[in-house]
Amino acid sequence: MLPSVLPTESDHVPVLADEVVAALAPRPGETVVDATFGAGGHSSLLAARLQGSGKLIAIDRDPTVAPFFERFRRGTGVKARLLHGEFSATLEQLAANGVRADVVLLDLGVSSMQLDRPERGFSYAVDAPLDMRMDPSAEYSARELVNEADERDLTDIFKRYGEERYARQVARAIVRRRKQQPFERTGDLVEVVEDAMPAPARFGEGHPAKRVFQALRIEVNDELGAVERALPAALEMLRPGGRLAVISFHSLEDRIVKQFLRRQEQGCTCPPDFPVCICGSEPVMRATPRRAIRPSAAEVARNPRAQSARLRVGTKVGDG
Repeated sequence: MLPSVLPTESDHVPVLADEVVAALAPRPGETVVDATFGAGGHSSLLAARLQGSGKLIAIDRDPTVAPFFERFRRGTGVKARLLHGEFSATLEQLAANGVRADVVLLDLGVSSMQLDRPERGFSYAVDAPLDMRMDPSAEYSARELVNEADERDLTDIFKRYGEERYARQVARAIVRRRKQQPFERTGDLVEVVEDAMPAPARFGEGHPAKRVFQALRIEVNDELGAVERALPAALEMLRPGGRLAVISFHSLEDRIVKQFLRRQEQGCTCPPDFPVCICGSEPVMRATPRRAIRPSAAEVARNPRAQSARLRVGTKVGDG
């Protein structure tokens, strides 16, 4: 049973808030899709620009966002509805059903409201059940992954999604420990990760378990796969002139978004040595701006979690 969750003002500070609003610039009468609603921080700012005339569709796989959405719905003058589900699947379904939007926002990764609730098992800083599911009803959690994946798969996950230098040593230590006793809590995993690393690595930059926890979370929730599926669906939903904004928090996500926007900007797909274009492909989006937008020093000082955030924005230039 899910714990009772009551919204508070401190639950979530929206990252790059001013930059998101300026880049997306919703206008009265438009349709906004916030595909990662969370506590509704970005949605509240975007809805305010609609000035009571327009629609906002909120998407989130986490059922505990419901009270946050109710607070948002009561406080906004626009039509709003909440769709429960993983954002890529929900965007694909909306696009297939002919739903069109003028603004789509994706704020990737785990939210503050999930990190700050120990029972969700996302944090290496607090001992809690080993979980990490963004959707608590999903069958597969970090507990199953850590206790059942073989050493080779764990090594690959830690390398690929956490860029962990000591992936092999950590995976070997996990397999050795679980033969004696299965992992149940985050504290047990943190202890094994720390012990598996050489002493200098334990006292380097950041917590020694940070990259392992990131990798497990990404794998459990298929975060990178979701981004790859969501971007084409969001593009299909956008009307000409529609804006797509994506906030990412690590290089793997940002690379997917950057490469997607570059492909949509490219237009012609003919080999470079062709004298004339024969494919007839036209650019579908333009990046606005071309470089990722990063938080200001002042924002990072107020909210250290914003430090790794990158915002990329694209505008649809045609029907694709």
